[in-house]
This record gives sequence, C-alpha cells and structure tokens, in this order.
Amino acid sequence: MLKRISIQTFMLCAAFVSMTCFAGTQSLDKTASDFTLPSNLGKNIRLNDLRGQVVMLNFWASWCGPCRQEMPLLDALYARYNPAGFTLLGINVEPDPKSAEKLLKDIPVSFPILYDTTSKVSKAYGVDAMPTTVLVDCDGQARYIHRGYKSGDEKQYKKLVKQLLKECR
Repeated sequence: MLKRISIQTFMLCAAFVSMTCFAGTQSLDKTASDFTLPSNLGKNIRLNDLRGQVVMLNFWASWCGPCRQEMPLLDALYARYNPAGFTLLGINVEPDPKSAEKLLKDIPVSFPILYDTTSKVSKAYGVDAMPTTVLVDCDGQARYIHRGYKSGDEKQYKKLVKQLLKECR
C-alpha cells in the first residue's frame, strides 16, 4: 500500500510540475496590477508610467535554468522591438538581489531588471512557475501569461509582441 501511495503521489507531482512548467501561453483580459520596484538602473520603475507601450514582465530567478536559457533570447527581442514601443522588464523574485547581480555579470542584458525582494508583485501576478511572463498591452491590460520556458517559446513571444504593437497604432 505504501508503494502505491508513493507512486500515485509521484504521478500527481509530475503532472503538476509539467502543467506549471510547460503550460504555454494563456489569454488574460484584466487590468495589470500597478507596481513600483527598484531597478538595476538606480531608479524605481512604475508600470503605469509605461502606458502607451507594450510591456513584457518576465519573472525570473538566478537558480532557474530555463530563465538563464531564455534571457539572451529576451534581450534580442527587446533590442528588436524596443524602438517600436516595446519594453521588457525582467523582475527578479529573490529576496536578495546579489544572486541576480552575479548572474547578470555572466549573462548581461540591456533591458531593465527590477527587484521584487518581498514577492508582493509576484503574488499580485500569480507567479507560480519560473519563469513566468506576462504581456501587457498599450492600455495597461494584462493580455497573456506564459509559465515556464522551452526552446522555441520565443517565437510565440515575438508573434504576440508584434500583434500587441499593431493594436497600439
């Protein structure tokens, strides 16, 4: 009986992990929760100040392998679409920014990094997997959420960013 429970528990846990890590992109339609967080630029950044732009919120942690894998790809997306009105905010979820700062020396990015050391913003956005990405449209509506990362997901990000940029015109 004990082995059966262990196997069932294992299967339930495996199913939960696969759902949260590879759930893909889901549509949303709610006002994005406003926040202000300190950044690696030496100033605070407020989400509502970015109205009129498409904003990608990418919640990540230095210990997350898929986060490390997607960061250079996100940086390329940011470089390509930033001139068109796209902003990417990398939101580190760790209580101490030192780990994030160390990682950023190895994997530098040009987009702003924000520090959610109290997890207040992560909770407001229902972050339950690493990485979690939220796309906010020009009107401040959270439109899409994507949990996890696997190779090729950046193609979906590009498609959605282009779609939201077209809606801004």
